[in-house]
Amino acid sequence: MNNILALVAPFLAQTPTPPLVDLPRTKSILDTIIGAGPVMIPLFILSIFSVMLVIVYLLTIRRGSVVSSGFMATADALLRKRDYLGLLAVSNRHGEAIARVVQKVLDFTTKNPSADFAQVREIAETEGTRVASSLNNRVIYLADIGMIAPMLGLLGTVFGIIKSFGALGSDLGTARYALLSSGVSQALVNTAAGLAIGIPAMIFYAYFRGRVQKIISDLESAVTHILALLSLQYNKRSPERTPVLLEDEF
Repeated sequence: MNNILALVAPFLAQTPTPPLVDLPRTKSILDTIIGAGPVMIPLFILSIFSVMLVIVYLLTIRRGSVVSSGFMATADALLRKRDYLGLLAVSNRHGEAIARVVQKVLDFTTKNPSADFAQVREIAETEGTRVASSLNNRVIYLADIGMIAPMLGLLGTVFGIIKSFGALGSDLGTARYALLSSGVSQALVNTAAGLAIGIPAMIFYAYFRGRVQKIISDLESAVTHILALLSLQYNKRSPERTPVLLEDEF
């Protein structure tokens, strides 16, 4: 065994050691995003804003914040007992949209005791329409982000293409190919970022729009129920009190 090692040792000593080659460092995703140009700054801000909107909408756009079964049961019982002052006090303590509608109606009736039921219904419908418009206007911000983000991504893509064509027209030799690939990379990253922000924003907009429409339908049903109970109270009044609205109750 020692003889074999002695024979092989000279050949091993003559074998050259391969030189160490420095491999180029691969860019991380963060480095790629940072190097994608100034358009990535507004895109980053839009991404944060869209995430915040989604979280806020998940917490606030729900049926309990517009129409609650507890308030409707209380309002039904108080209206049947014609306890309008009690219902007004309950409406002031609740933050639901239907409570604000009832509060507007009762405030109008107390300040205008001679108003007829058609005017009361108009007040209720106007306040309900205002609440519905407010809900629709809130979720429209996600649709705006879904349209603006791809447009910003397209702007960054144009900047990258301009950079690439500028590198092709330069006389930097082989360095222009590095500039060309950098411009193409910038264009593609901006396009991907714009789509990555815009597509989820539109998906969540469609989801919340459907939820808002369902909540608005529940609000319309609740307002109709309240108006129906009020109309029964109007029909129960005697003819000599017909021009007077809830005069003795307040």
